[in-house]
Amino acid sequence: MATESGKSFARRDRLLEIEKKVRGWWDEKDVFRAEPCEGTPKPGEKFFGNFPFPYMNGFLHLGHAFSLSKLEFAAAFHRLNGANVLLPFGFHCTGMPIKASADKLAREIQKFGNPPVFPKEAESVELQPEPEDANSGMPPEKFKGKKSKAVSKSGGQMFQWEIMRSVGLSDVEIAEFQKPEKWLTYFPPLAMEDLKDFGLGCDWRRSFITTDMNPYFDSFVQWQMRKLKDMGKIVKDKRYTVYSPLDDQPCADHDRASGEGVQPQDYTLIKMEVMPPFPPKFKALEGRKVFLAAATLRPETMYGQTNAWVLPEGKYGAFEVNDTDVFILTERAALNLAYQGFSKTPKQPSCLAELTGYDLIGLPLKSPLSFNKVIYALPMLTILTDKGTGIVTSVPSDAPDDYMALQVLKAKPAFREKFGVKDEWVVPFEIVPIINIPEFGDKAAEKVCLDLKIKSQNEKEKLAEAKRLTYLKGFTDGTMLVGECAGMKVQEAKSLIRTKLIETGEAVMYSEPEKRVMSRSGDECVVALTDQWYLTYDDLEWKKLAEECLSQMNLYSDETKHGFEHTLGWLNRWACSRSFGLGTRIPWDPEFLVESLSDSTIYMAYYTVAHFLHNEDMYGNNKTHRIRPEEMTDDVWNFIFCDGSYPKSSKIEPSILNKMKQEFTYWYPFDLRVSGKDLIQNHLTFSIFNHTAIMAKHHWPRGFRCNGHIMLNSEKMSKSTGNFRTLRQSIDEFSADATRFSLADAGDGVDDANFVFETANSAILRLTKEIAWIEEVLASEASLRTGPPSTYSDRVFENEINIAVLTTKKNYEKCMFREALKTGCYDLQAARDEYRLSCGSGGMNRDLVWRFIDVQTRLITPICPHYAEHVWRELLRKDGLVVNAGWPTADSPDETLKAANKYLQDSIVLMRKLLQKQIMGSKKSNKKGAPAATLTEEKITGLIYVNEQFDGWKAECLNILKSKFDRNTGTFAPDGEILEALQKSSAGQDANFKKVQKLCMPFLRFKKEEAIAIGVQALNLKLPFGEIEVLQENSDLIKRQIGLELVEILSANDHDARAKAGSFSSLLDQNPPSPGQPTAIFLLSNR
Repeated sequence: MATESGKSFARRDRLLEIEKKVRGWWDEKDVFRAEPCEGTPKPGEKFFGNFPFPYMNGFLHLGHAFSLSKLEFAAAFHRLNGANVLLPFGFHCTGMPIKASADKLAREIQKFGNPPVFPKEAESVELQPEPEDANSGMPPEKFKGKKSKAVSKSGGQMFQWEIMRSVGLSDVEIAEFQKPEKWLTYFPPLAMEDLKDFGLGCDWRRSFITTDMNPYFDSFVQWQMRKLKDMGKIVKDKRYTVYSPLDDQPCADHDRASGEGVQPQDYTLIKMEVMPPFPPKFKALEGRKVFLAAATLRPETMYGQTNAWVLPEGKYGAFEVNDTDVFILTERAALNLAYQGFSKTPKQPSCLAELTGYDLIGLPLKSPLSFNKVIYALPMLTILTDKGTGIVTSVPSDAPDDYMALQVLKAKPAFREKFGVKDEWVVPFEIVPIINIPEFGDKAAEKVCLDLKIKSQNEKEKLAEAKRLTYLKGFTDGTMLVGECAGMKVQEAKSLIRTKLIETGEAVMYSEPEKRVMSRSGDECVVALTDQWYLTYDDLEWKKLAEECLSQMNLYSDETKHGFEHTLGWLNRWACSRSFGLGTRIPWDPEFLVESLSDSTIYMAYYTVAHFLHNEDMYGNNKTHRIRPEEMTDDVWNFIFCDGSYPKSSKIEPSILNKMKQEFTYWYPFDLRVSGKDLIQNHLTFSIFNHTAIMAKHHWPRGFRCNGHIMLNSEKMSKSTGNFRTLRQSIDEFSADATRFSLADAGDGVDDANFVFETANSAILRLTKEIAWIEEVLASEASLRTGPPSTYSDRVFENEINIAVLTTKKNYEKCMFREALKTGCYDLQAARDEYRLSCGSGGMNRDLVWRFIDVQTRLITPICPHYAEHVWRELLRKDGLVVNAGWPTADSPDETLKAANKYLQDSIVLMRKLLQKQIMGSKKSNKKGAPAATLTEEKITGLIYVNEQFDGWKAECLNILKSKFDRNTGTFAPDGEILEALQKSSAGQDANFKKVQKLCMPFLRFKKEEAIAIGVQALNLKLPFGEIEVLQENSDLIKRQIGLELVEILSANDHDARAKAGSFSSLLDQNPPSPGQPTAIFLLSNR
């Protein structure tokens, strides 16, 4: 028995032994090998599912496994259901992360030696980084919340060497990872082994890596890019792009350590000229034109400027834009501008003078469009220097923040004195009305601040609300009052005013990231104006095709659909070229590489023919290949994927070429792609675009299923906090099937799911106990009752099995795997346990027990295939493998029988509580948890009174509700209409109606809620089964469950029956029975 820290792991170890044995059976039969059948498959005959290949800069973790499990469960279900299934898996190596990490290692070795000796002062640094998204990157082998390893002094990040050590690599091994190729040969094979041990039903012949290390995939990507360019979908253009200065290239989503999805934010940079004479601090600027450069999103409001704002403690600089002009702004903004052509030296800001906000206060300014000929720079304490330029224009007529700041300066002389602000810089300046906004007038900021009773600049929440109220309405409904665009709507005037400011040289266009973006190389990104290759996702005709494709797809949730619709709304041109990293060279411009999101849009098609090219070598380097990389010409790719003409000049054997084409036409389109929801905004949408451009309509994708991220034990999965598990760690700790069980239980929607360690541990117990129970039952099979199912309990259990088969199938079909686990495992086992208790001395029926084991084994096969295979082959002694044994057959469920059994079980629970209450009412002792009958020495007779039909005022109420219920909408008429009908009924005519009404109203409310929940049957006067018959047939069960000597089932409407209750008959008046609610009376006598 294996033990760790004194704890037994025998059950887990048994599962691990079973899993190893079962994988041997699968390998022997090559069960997951996917081969096409002849002809075109009919709906449901084949299933092709795939998963975004993970990035190979580390080990696979539970974040990968969670998304992948959705595909694996779906594929396993379709295989079990008789479909021909293809589930392939590839490994992504394109892009920056591997190259950046390799280069980082090389720099550390160069600086600190091999093995490196890091600075001692860094060794005691406590690493407390921002929690890292667990969907990418390299996980340490063991994790702790606080790290005492060497930490880089720049940015508080671990050295790359230390990260590599933390995954268990030796110093000798780590040095080899200076070469990017080492990452490509090290991690993919380990990932493949982990997935095999996970039980992934994959055809591994089709696996491959990306980049030009794989010459076949390199050829495929080059063909794709040439085809898109020939179609006009790739163009060269100058555009604003998030850019890494360190890597000197654009930084796309997958190149980022943080800031995925962040786009460039465009501003108008207003040139506010500093009027001479210059102060002494500006001596180095003499002879230049000097401007405070203010970034604004609202150029149309510049007519109303009263001043400029600066942060007194802020750090600014005077930066050369060209030989004549100087911009004063923050260094961060200057760096962005330098990458946009506004620096004397491209990409290098040139600072002529370092300044603070104090140096700028009081500067006289001539600002474009302002009605005030001269305005002044004034202090504002709430300016953020990580946004914009640190210089802000002030328009108090329309900006609540500006209005409040100006009022404070005007009203507080001491505040002005503190910052050396002269009265003439502030006091003479009044609000300039420039825009009229319905409901707010021409001084919107003033009105909203007064309405919200804002007294101070520090009331941030109120000021945020003021901006929310005025900004959007000002843009959509505002009308210009001044300038050349007077009388025009603001939304029309905005672009015209901006264009004129830029054309006259009074402003320039400026862009920066919407939020902070960090590249995987560790630097903060800027926005650069780059001349590079772009995919024209902004093309309207192409967008229409994408929308058409999306409309035909199964997206499994409205949230996912809305995510795609939103992305299609904003998606613009996408930079598809890079100069740094790994990948495929752009064929017509080999200076550049294809970026990592652009080489992975239609590679699902590559899976269909990869086994012909790779010969089980994921790198494509096996010299025994029957097809050479150079033979995969554009004509060949077009023939296979695009119904192109037969490539007569090809040297590839015709039989192989035709077989490759047949594979593609059989498997395509793919039926399902499973992914995290974060890929909607890029990869998945790009996949739709590229399929519509390159593939025929009948090959467009059929389905995307998106999920949220996964938490561990209700906390974010994060390497830095230690709340993390690699896939290998989870398999070793819990076993593959217990991991899969917990992944299925974690959740199905697009919200974040929760992998709970206790669930995984419980799964170990559940699976091993079930194996033990099956072994025990089969060993004592002779003691089981033979013959066809005949008792009430038999019928109920058989019905529960039928229900489980049908509902679980529906759950699998909808990819609701948590629900499938509930109906196919939890609920079915609960029904089995209830059946065991119900059978009593007669015992369980042999045929039903065998059917239960068979059905439960198949239903759980997609989730726990190793367990199921063991039960199928070793315990049930079945031929073949359970993974393709077929979905179990079932009769239509008997809903009436199900309802009758629920009534029975609920009644038993209710009677047990009533008996305990009656006994405990006369006896003070309290044996918690003991059956009620064991609390007394006396014999107990149970009289169960039933009223099978509503009558009197209750019947009146139900008939009224039924007449006022709309079956189509599941709603009732207004309450007033129902009450009016009640008043007109015979119950309403009763002399004691007010008394009756007090009883009617709660009953009406209860029955309305019940009908809305379960349907119109809740309003029937009788239940769909005979209550007396059900209770009489199960009287022995009732006696046994409650501990009664005798039980009688009686009609509450029978006078003689009521007399049996003797002095307790008053209870029938206090608590009268009604349909579904029997009343039990217990009589005690000496034994």
